[in-house]
Amino acid sequence: MGQTAIEKVLSRTSALLNSKAGDIVYPIPDLIMIHDGVVQSSKVMLDRIGIHRLATPEKVMMVSDHDVLYGSAKAAQRGSFNRLAAKDWQVGEFYDAGEGGHGHIFPIEQGKVLPGMFYFDNDTHATNAGAIGAFGFRLGLEISTVLAKGTTWIEIPKTIRIILKGLLPAQVQARDIGFYLVGQIKSGKLPIKLDNTVLEYAGDLDQFSLGARVALCSSPTEMRAAGIFIPPSPAILSYCTTHAKKEFIPVFSDDDANFEAQFSMDLSQIEPQIVLPGGIGNAVDISTAIGTPIQHAFIGSCGSGMYDDLLHAASVLKGRKVASSVRLFIVPGSQQSIKRMVKDGLMEIFLDAGAMVLPPGCGPCNDAVVGPLAAGETSISTATNSNQGRFGSREAKLFLGSPLTVAASATAGQIIDVRSLSIDAQLKNQTEIAYV
Repeated sequence: MGQTAIEKVLSRTSALLNSKAGDIVYPIPDLIMIHDGVVQSSKVMLDRIGIHRLATPEKVMMVSDHDVLYGSAKAAQRGSFNRLAAKDWQVGEFYDAGEGGHGHIFPIEQGKVLPGMFYFDNDTHATNAGAIGAFGFRLGLEISTVLAKGTTWIEIPKTIRIILKGLLPAQVQARDIGFYLVGQIKSGKLPIKLDNTVLEYAGDLDQFSLGARVALCSSPTEMRAAGIFIPPSPAILSYCTTHAKKEFIPVFSDDDANFEAQFSMDLSQIEPQIVLPGGIGNAVDISTAIGTPIQHAFIGSCGSGMYDDLLHAASVLKGRKVASSVRLFIVPGSQQSIKRMVKDGLMEIFLDAGAMVLPPGCGPCNDAVVGPLAAGETSISTATNSNQGRFGSREAKLFLGSPLTVAASATAGQIIDVRSLSIDAQLKNQTEIAYV
């Protein structure tokens, strides 16, 4: 019997042939990523037990993306500590605030995360690597073990295949697919248990750009999926080859691989989705929430911070104004995207519309260290989750939507169906060639 893509990746990095789901392995990662929020706790812990040198510092990438603006003295102190830690640890690549951008976005854009790669990460959304056919595995604070020893044990996850059939209707986005999928799982209509499970997408995938593939990775992660895997298309492989910083070998599941289960989704039947307050699984058709007044909107996060997403938002905002009752935050995923926004005219569109552009990173999605809500306010955003208190006050209401839905709602001052608006076709069409 053949292997799934994830079994192949972990077999290679563990030097064990034909490893299967359920096996315990000690994979040697191609990369180790640690984000700014846990550097201090990790270093203090290792210093306390006398470990001052990392096992493989050349493999370590330290990124500053959760707290970029330093809205407090505590945040500034943490940033200062991280800079000293990067020097003391002699990490291979350190991206300070204002440099790379979001750690789950810019390494993919720049060819530092590549098809077939495996890496350890402290953060849940390492699963974004699946957008190009790589595998990022989240360890939380156990990242300290990998920093010290170079690896740790994991159980190879089982894989469930989701076959996407048909074409998405106009103005329905990949992020809507993710919302719809987790809504189906939470409701029990799809009998899927995601603990230690990788979701692998299959079917009519050529319609999805790089940014759309990143969006497909976001929502299942919040339902505890161990990973997402999307087999790279020729277009994705071409992009990665052009930007690769080293050689790579893509992997694909064998036809006779042992999948835990397989399910199909008819994309032509999906409507724009809205996630109601209280959690990512509360996804419903947008008609449920139309007319809900909003005071806050945010487009960004590791789920919708790619350049494609910015183009989609701009296609709605061009020639329109953000409602006077709404404050709209735009948070690009990378420094590279900021430069392109200026070059391509998106920055002017956003500013003319009355949006506020924040530095690349997590933005409000990091527990609203910037852009919080007051009690009684309502937000619609492309954040990763709508759980209570994520954007500040626990008395605020949080809705999630696609970049198109959020941008449209920001101009109306209430949640609306973007299909009721005309959008700039030229900008929308640019999303098809955003990554070439």
